[in-house]
Amino acid sequence: MPTVLRQNGFRFYFYSHEPDEPPHVHVDYSSASAKIWLHDITIARNIGFSAKEVGKIQRIVREHQETLQEAWHAFFGI
Repeated sequence: MPTVLRQNGFRFYFYSHEPDEPPHVHVDYSSASAKIWLHDITIARNIGFSAKEVGKIQRIVREHQETLQEAWHAFFGI
């Protein structure tokens, strides 16, 4: 599970066993977790984040979208 970004207490990472899915990033903070698709920054899954926190996560992903996509492709060799 490589961590690709830490910001504002959020940890952004990939699972190494998901190469067949579209590019996405997982986000954890405390006991909350989410999965965000990188192509359109939509929420694929949210467990425990408030709407305000989801908005903050989406802003961070949008700000780092290109870097996160590059990291995905480099990690999975795509």
